[in-house]
Amino acid sequence: MKRGYAESANCSGTNRSRSSAIADLLHPASFCSSMAPWHSRLQLQFSFEAARTVLRHQHEGGLRALASHYPEGAGICHQVLVHPPGGLVGGDILDIDVAVQTGAHALITTPGAGRFYRSTGAPARQTLQAWLQPGARLEWLPLETLAYNDCLGENRSRFHLAPGAELIAWDLLALGLPAADAAFRSGRFIQHIELPGVWLERGCIAGDDDALLHSPGGLHGHTALATLFFAAGSPLAARRREALLDAARQVAGATVWGDALFGVTSPHAQIVALRVLGQRIEPVAALCRAVWGGWRQAGWGLGACVPRVWST
Repeated sequence: MKRGYAESANCSGTNRSRSSAIADLLHPASFCSSMAPWHSRLQLQFSFEAARTVLRHQHEGGLRALASHYPEGAGICHQVLVHPPGGLVGGDILDIDVAVQTGAHALITTPGAGRFYRSTGAPARQTLQAWLQPGARLEWLPLETLAYNDCLGENRSRFHLAPGAELIAWDLLALGLPAADAAFRSGRFIQHIELPGVWLERGCIAGDDDALLHSPGGLHGHTALATLFFAAGSPLAARRREALLDAARQVAGATVWGDALFGVTSPHAQIVALRVLGQRIEPVAALCRAVWGGWRQAGWGLGACVPRVWST
């Protein structure tokens, strides 16, 4: 069942557009404290039918799936998710559920950055639950998340991989807006990445945590960070795992990625992970895209077919 979503929020007795209400969050003097939170849900199911990966989906609220594209042929479905409000404010919730059936291959991305705007108390939350059946492949590649100063944000992802399923996914995060001299000085952002029973990464970044943000043992002043990982539902053969590690090192070492720092490891027999730190999100994201392409070739024998929304 598909449902519509509200086009405006009531603010101090007047109807105002969502974009106008979000703009208020960036200007405290005109802040609208009564804007009602939004809750959006999106369910995606990819199945393999007649040599084609087919999407069926249901939504409630503003989060939508655009038309499927097949730039690599019928077996790989490129899917773009859009959230018309353009960001989340206090109390907003986005719930995404993805199921990829045996034999299906889905690549999911977004046309622009996700934004967590400042909150006056309630957290904004995005949750992903992905379920991959044996022989399924998923590429979860949303564009970067921007954590604005004073935001209270949570981004939680759980990937359930059956034996034989495989995944390439990333989490790209920029703290504040350094180019606009709007640093992340207060607020909190929680990141949660989990393969249940296999791998769990959870971090809480607070704007006033000087030790975490600025010490050599923390982010050391870097405001952009990323984790890109290749995961499997069964242990990767040692030779294959080494091929993925080598591919990441070769791609990352072949170019200077601005001031980005990176390292690639295999924290578990089912995981290979690249971690990146930088002062700007652009070189960090560019490095992740390059390694994603290298992993596609090394892991699946596929070239890097860049989603067209990344270049528009």
